[in-house]
Order: sequence, then C-alpha cells, then structure tokens
Amino acid sequence: MENQKNNYLLLAFEQAKINLGSTKNNPSVGCIIEKNGSVISSSHTSFNGRPHAEYNALNKNIDFKNANLYVTLEPCTHYGLTPPCTNIIIKKKIKNVYFSAFDYDLRTRNKSKRTLNKNKISVRGPLLKKKGLDFYQSYYLQHHSNLPFIDGKIAISNDYFTKNIKNKWITNKYSRKRAHLLRTHYNCIISTSKSINDDNALLNCRIEGLEYKSPDLIIIDRNLKLKKRLNLFNSMKYRKILLFTNSNNKKKILILRKKGIRVIKFSSLNDKRDFQKFFIFLKKKGYSRILIESGLNFVNSLIKYKFLKNIYIFKSKKNLKKHGRNFASIDLLKKINLKNLISVNLFGDKLFKEKLY
Repeated sequence: MENQKNNYLLLAFEQAKINLGSTKNNPSVGCIIEKNGSVISSSHTSFNGRPHAEYNALNKNIDFKNANLYVTLEPCTHYGLTPPCTNIIIKKKIKNVYFSAFDYDLRTRNKSKRTLNKNKISVRGPLLKKKGLDFYQSYYLQHHSNLPFIDGKIAISNDYFTKNIKNKWITNKYSRKRAHLLRTHYNCIISTSKSINDDNALLNCRIEGLEYKSPDLIIIDRNLKLKKRLNLFNSMKYRKILLFTNSNNKKKILILRKKGIRVIKFSSLNDKRDFQKFFIFLKKKGYSRILIESGLNFVNSLIKYKFLKNIYIFKSKKNLKKHGRNFASIDLLKKINLKNLISVNLFGDKLFKEKLY
C-alpha cells in the first residue's frame, strides 16, 4: 500500500516537471487525484504560476468525495492573488492528502495539516522526502539565498573533447532534442558571445508545441564581439535577450538595441566576487533557475567557484581523436565521476546528471 502511494506521488512529480522553470516566483507543483484505485484527475501549476496544481486538478465536473489527493508540495493555506488550495480541497470533500515536501513560504509552511485536519481530512507527509528536497532546490534558494539556482550543460566526445573541427555537432540529434527539452526547465540560459559566434547558436527550444517555453538568453560579451548576422536575432518571438558588456562602443550598442537586445553595462567578471554580484543581479531580475551553456573556459570558472549545483553531461559514444579540440583545460570535467546516468534512450549517446555541491 505504501508503494502505491509513492507511485501516485511519482506521477505527481511527472506533472510538476511539465512547467518546471515556467511558473515565475511560484513553485512548479504536480497533483494526482485517485479514487478507488484509479486516477480520476491530474494537473500541474499553470504557465506563469497560476492557477495552482490542486485547483487545476479539482476544478472539474467530477465527484471527488472521499478521493485521495497526491501533491508534490504541501497545499497552500494563505490568500495571495488567488485563494488557498486548502479551500477547494475542503470544498470537494477530499478524504486524504499526501505530499512530498513542505512549502518554504512561511505563510503556508506546516499549516495545511492543521487546516485540513479541522475539516476531517487526513494529511500525510513528507513522503519521498529526498526526491522532494532535490526537486525543490531552486525553490529553497528562492527563499533562503540571494543567489539563483544554477546548473550547467556540456557535450563531450567519448575521449573528452568539447569541439569537433570536422562537424558542428559532438552528440547525435536525439541528444540535441533532449537538450531542447532540458532548456524548458529553466527561465534563463547564459552563454558567451564566443560560443554563440562559433556555433551560430540559437539556444532556444525547437520542439514543436514547446517553442513558447524558450528561456530568456543572457550573453556575456565583454568587448562586444557578437556578430551582427546571427540566427538568434530571428528567434526572439518567445523570449528576451540581454547582453552584458563593459565596452563603450556606442555604434555597436545601438545596432544591438535596434535588433531588440537589451544591452547592460557591467564592470567585469574576473573573479568569484564579480560572478556573485552578477548572479545576485540576475536573481533580482526574476531569474531563479539558470542553465549555463557555454564554452569550457566559462564552465570551468563556475565549477571552480562552486556556483553550479549540477552539471548535465551529454557524452557521445564516438572518439573524435585528431578531429577533437579543447580550448580550455578538461581536467575539472574529468574529475567528475560519471555515475548518475539518466534513463533515456539517446541511441548510443549517454546523459549524466552529476551533483557538484
């Protein structure tokens, strides 16, 4: 019976993944409602954060009396822009509520059980506690740190090269599609002008139906080296592009602004303190989940300064040998023990998610 409850909660986490990174300041929550052994409704937090998952799952013409509700985060109990989810749970006569993680918002934390128990609704949690803590890392930082949640992503050959001088790609098309899906779980991608110029990179989501989930793009371009004719200038329908520079080239800045890019001046990004200020600034702008997609040099700096929580490594089965190049030391990546293989069929390629700290 306990395993069955966990299975329903795992289904709820699959729902929560749908809008992970797309719910603004609200956490992405998944909800499953089961009655007599059958799932009768499911939902997740809406795009941009409202309505919440429980409301979406319960706001249907279904008899929910005596049903069980499984939710990844304890239901909210406070009035904000919308009423608390406990209201509709009580109204629909849910019998039991099971959740995985306590809310980090003090207006709700540890309060739903008391509210629901008063209405004879049993509440159990946290269940699958480790999974809940891992899933809500960025939400935790949102409430307990002035830094955002930052992950990295990189592709390597089997012999640890990050550049293929014969072909643009290191990994196969299935890995690239998976990378597009990965991007949708963040509200911001950071890259450098060098990486974008070298690959004419778009750094968006090109999966049909998910284009609108392309995260905003932030470009580090100290000396305004970004080329004037790039594919990314035609990919701004669903996102903003911000460029950080310390150049005073007014003519180039004007050209970029006419293309719709917001140019922001900053002094430098030379040491850990500079990066810290930079990331604090981004979090204040609402970027709480950040994915780094850049060259090895920039990734090395963030690993060294311990800004990356996790790194996704797409590894090809092929050796590049004489066609492979690295434009920075690969030593830090080689020290990462590739043991956490994600179970997804990439037809020869492998995807690892490794926790860095």
